[in-house]
Amino acid sequence: MILIMRSPVLEHINIEGSSVLADRGYDSNKLIDHIYDRGGGPTIPSRKNAKFQRHCDWWLYKERHLVEKLFLKLKAYRRIATRYDKLASTYLGFIYIASILIWLN
Repeated sequence: MILIMRSPVLEHINIEGSSVLADRGYDSNKLIDHIYDRGGGPTIPSRKNAKFQRHCDWWLYKERHLVEKLFLKLKAYRRIATRYDKLASTYLGFIYIASILIWLN
């Protein structure tokens, strides 16, 4: 039995009129319906073994790579990758500092 919970991240973001980019792991009917109910459009490719292959805008899907590259660059900072900080606010502060350093390079 697979339990699909509502996405708390999407609850707090206004996705009306925008596309939600995600990989094949997020291909669930409940999540797709939730995105449509909130006025967004899913750009999530169907799984290979799905009975119904949903249309995916592959040119828009390639933009997801930019986010993945940012996470890869953030993980280069050891303090962020291993999460030494106990407080979420301190960890977020170091995420901000690393993001600024990445942006300046």
